[in-house]
Amino acid sequence: MSLREVWDAQADDWIRFATDPAGDEANPLYNLPRFLELLPPPGRRTLDLGCGEGRLGRALRDRGHHVVGVDSSPRMAQAARESIATLVADAAALPFDDGSFDLVGAFMSLQDFDDLDAAVCEAARVLERGGRFGFAVQHPLASAGTFESRQPDSPFVVAGSYLAHLRHDNQLDRDGFRFTFSFVHRPLESYARALEAAGLLIEAVREPEPVAGYLTHESRRRWLRIPLFLHVRAVKP
Repeated sequence: MSLREVWDAQADDWIRFATDPAGDEANPLYNLPRFLELLPPPGRRTLDLGCGEGRLGRALRDRGHHVVGVDSSPRMAQAARESIATLVADAAALPFDDGSFDLVGAFMSLQDFDDLDAAVCEAARVLERGGRFGFAVQHPLASAGTFESRQPDSPFVVAGSYLAHLRHDNQLDRDGFRFTFSFVHRPLESYARALEAAGLLIEAVREPEPVAGYLTHESRRRWLRIPLFLHVRAVKP
């Protein structure tokens, strides 16, 4: 199955996980707040690219942005539509005119796209000149390897190739939540090349550290040594 098909098939399981305080913790505690710090203030119109259940769109709306979300999954779009205007659309073929937005945000979605390069080119196309594109993904280092254990000082091992593009289908089964994280590991250069090909210039790069609220479990302290997320902001000149 394509990444698009996998995420649509398990949309209900993801929505329950993402909206339950007992499910997802890293994103609301520090990944999303730090990503929002990287984005510019409200402008003319903002696109939430691969909006999922709508967490980024809601946060931007609450900060005064005029947000439109797009997602390829009808069920994800339906959930997001409860709080922001949302369309079902392919990120690689957006149904918007050139220069329709001054900000495009992609929060934890680019690694889930089947065609990264086409999606980034489309994001650049719908941006006006001077507009910004910000994205957050799992850090390529984190997706290239794994810790040997959950101990804070556990060695981090890259057993395969950091440089290869590799499909991952990681099963999550805990606390009553069960679904598959399906994504493509891509090295940092792949994201940089996608921006380059789309004519976007990198303005800022961040590797956010966990906050105290996320470190309540001793096992999570290992993420103080290896970045879990990567944030990038680029501009259309």
